[in-house]
Amino acid sequence: MKLLSARKSVFLSVLLCLTCSLYKGFAQQKTYCNPINIDYGYTPFERFSERGKHRTTADPVIVNFQDKYFLFSTNQEGYWWSGDMLHWNFVSRKFLRDDKYQHDLNAPAAWVMKDTLYVYGSTWESDFPIYKSTNPTVDDWQIAVDTLMVGAWDPAFHYDEDDDRLFLYWGSSNTNPLLGTEINTKTLQSEGYTVALPNLHPEDHGWERFGEYNDNVFLQPFIEGAWITKHNDKYYLQYAAPGTEFSGYADGVYVSSDPLTGYQYQSHNPFSYKPGGFARGAGHGATFIDNNRNYWHVSTIFISVKNNFERRIGIWPAGFDQDDVMYCNTAYGDYPTLLPEFGQGKDFSKGLFAGWLLLNYQKPVQVSSTLGGFQPNFAVDEDIKTYWSARTGDKGEWFQTDLGQVSTVRAIQINYADQDAEFLGKTLGNYHRYKIYGSENGKSWKTIVDKSKNDQDVPHDYIELEKPIKARYLKMENLHMPTGKFALSGFRVFGKGPGEKPGPVKNFVALRTNPKKYGERRSIWFKWEQNPLADGYVIYFGKDPDKLYGNIMVYGKNEYYFTGADRTDAYYVQIEAFNSNGISERTEVLKVE
Repeated sequence: MKLLSARKSVFLSVLLCLTCSLYKGFAQQKTYCNPINIDYGYTPFERFSERGKHRTTADPVIVNFQDKYFLFSTNQEGYWWSGDMLHWNFVSRKFLRDDKYQHDLNAPAAWVMKDTLYVYGSTWESDFPIYKSTNPTVDDWQIAVDTLMVGAWDPAFHYDEDDDRLFLYWGSSNTNPLLGTEINTKTLQSEGYTVALPNLHPEDHGWERFGEYNDNVFLQPFIEGAWITKHNDKYYLQYAAPGTEFSGYADGVYVSSDPLTGYQYQSHNPFSYKPGGFARGAGHGATFIDNNRNYWHVSTIFISVKNNFERRIGIWPAGFDQDDVMYCNTAYGDYPTLLPEFGQGKDFSKGLFAGWLLLNYQKPVQVSSTLGGFQPNFAVDEDIKTYWSARTGDKGEWFQTDLGQVSTVRAIQINYADQDAEFLGKTLGNYHRYKIYGSENGKSWKTIVDKSKNDQDVPHDYIELEKPIKARYLKMENLHMPTGKFALSGFRVFGKGPGEKPGPVKNFVALRTNPKKYGERRSIWFKWEQNPLADGYVIYFGKDPDKLYGNIMVYGKNEYYFTGADRTDAYYVQIEAFNSNGISERTEVLKVE
């Protein structure tokens, strides 16, 4: 009887696995969309919410441990883990001592050493423990060492498994460089030898200058957010600049054959950069490997409306090319992007954009009500800093968008804005509920998304439809808000329009001061002929015609003043136009001396 019972149990387990596999294959989502959709906590500080309470986190790190992705970020009183980089599970835990700190881990470090995951938070003092776990999908942590005597702000630990050595990198300053030291793997304390690592050189690197357009000279830029990736026996020291509250917040990289000395500026910098589009900013992050051995980079997206430190998280495909140049592809990085499983075998340097275009940029909208100056069109202007708000957060408030013509809809992203939110800190048990209806004529409606029973907190909900639908009108009806008014910074519809895509851009020029004459070499003025069919443009740039890894997305305008150039180097650039129907061919590569 025991043998029969065991066989029955095995049979049922196999049947369940097959059933799950069949279901997964039938309805598996292939894409995600930045900002990633996790239950971001609210600021824990009353002084940071004078212009409104709001969600915020930043300074993310993702590590792959036991074939799962573990995400830690600032002031979340816990962390997330995922098996697919789409569905994130929150584990509630406050790491810091309740009697001393109002906040939780700030700019946390996380690293894997042998069979254990470690976590540590920022401090200039020496009173934070280092925690460890071999079972981190639940709240199962022990103190590895009670205090790290060196203390470190914006810490990053790198375990070099080839040599069984552990290193610590840290720093956040607009005067001092990053620092590094070796950590004893047994005592988890510094060996006592600390070295100064690279500092910023804004006089040479335009993107390191402080300010929204790298031209605000009232404050020196900040270097922070160290991270190390080892590839082909080289150490890639990543760092963030110039400030977290700017669109141009980016990550650069220095390279060395030694973990603590000899670092040289990589010519192709910044390697993680996203100054344009809906979700802007790609600084202070971490690089990790997925289960298919491909690289990704997670970093900070800025909003900075309620407070300079109002921020979100984005994840971008990354890697190293045949010349060991480190890159991160953010082109169309806030559009639907293939998940790791479906990006396998693809060239990450070309990006993992799914090819679904934005269908409702600046298209007509209707709403149930409007609160003051938070106008309806702000929900379709591709600016995360602006938003529409209804007068209430009540059930029945609604938002409707007109795509202009019947189109193929593949996915929808709903970006809620914080208007009159009431929460401080991490709050659990929140949820949003809503329905979305579709119509071809504005008269006959069908439910296409039903979240009327949703029990999850989804501030940046992204829905990839199981099957594409035809629709011209989409209407979202609010059923429940966790707090505040029903407000949207972006109701974004993706798919394919039936019309004509724009042709190649004409008369693309780049204006820069002659290198033999005195002038501002860190800025380049791009101009082109406005394309009547274009919603926007993407400018690609780099220092090699075959390595145009940088990009800038521009909506509506036919110019862009690029202030992120390195002073001494020539650049290669090209541009393409896009609309809801497709993307044009790129122009010929232009050399900018």
